[in-house]
Amino acid sequence: MFSRISSRGLSLTRAILQQRYQSTLVIAEHNNEKLTPVTLNTITAASKIGDVTCLVAGSQCSKVAEELSQVNGVQKVLVADSDSYKGFLPESLTPLVLELQKQFNFEYILASATAVGKNLLPRVAAKLDVSPISDITGIKDKDTFVRTIYAGNAVQTLKSSDPVKVITVRGTAFEAASTSGGSGSSENAPTVDVKNDKSQFIGQELTKSDRPELSSASIVISGGRGMKNGDNFKLLYDLADKMNAAVGASRAAVDAGFVPNDMQIGQTGKIIAPDLYVAVGISGAIQHLAGMKDSKVIVAINKDPEAPIFQVSDYGLVQDLFKAIPEMTSSVK
Repeated sequence: MFSRISSRGLSLTRAILQQRYQSTLVIAEHNNEKLTPVTLNTITAASKIGDVTCLVAGSQCSKVAEELSQVNGVQKVLVADSDSYKGFLPESLTPLVLELQKQFNFEYILASATAVGKNLLPRVAAKLDVSPISDITGIKDKDTFVRTIYAGNAVQTLKSSDPVKVITVRGTAFEAASTSGGSGSSENAPTVDVKNDKSQFIGQELTKSDRPELSSASIVISGGRGMKNGDNFKLLYDLADKMNAAVGASRAAVDAGFVPNDMQIGQTGKIIAPDLYVAVGISGAIQHLAGMKDSKVIVAINKDPEAPIFQVSDYGLVQDLFKAIPEMTSSVK
């Protein structure tokens, strides 16, 4: 009798541990060759809730799964390798995520607040009949989360009673998880019959640059309407090359056609938090501030001393940028 009770107790303990072990699912973002850095920040956020399982869905993505299994904090990696997941279309990925949630009873499903995450998780939430929680910047407890609203001018603390929390994470609000020290196991995800007749991945053209990637660069130099035209951005490129910095832009500069929209920083662009942010010819509209105000050090260069950007900057230079930038470039070694 004692042996039978002990065996049942052991089975119950294993079931409880397994449930917790698989409580949080993180959708890994990658290019089938390498993990996108912002996923590491999302893993840190997920670790604050419970044990972390990651999903790697793609085509010939085994290298990503191997890389992810070494990340500190990751207990398990589920690999869904199929041509059906090319382009990371939400119509194809949603049935997979729903099947995983059904089989493993995940209580939390997280993704980075990027184009991929914002495209996928609202659809998943709708299918699960829960409210998505977007762009969180903090975690109070297992049900309570912090996010900014009104272009970052107010902070909202919300409590969710949904049985499954579907969450996108602002990567700049969390430290990146270490890429070493982990020992996560890896296994194939359950096979899902994907029937997507609504969309098709044709291809993509990615901007190539020798400069650091904008969303992960430690130094960013950004230009606004004060640059006057696209040709003048060469001043920023020359300075950035000397400082090993990325180059961004305000929405005003993008809308004016000075630079492509993948350089846009702000509420409707990229959210960044570099160690050093240099705003050149940018007035400082709240939409732009929402994308860069978490930078550790902000330097503003503007000839208008009343420009709002000076209210959030750590250092300010009131000078014509066409004089200031060449002088800075020549002084940087």
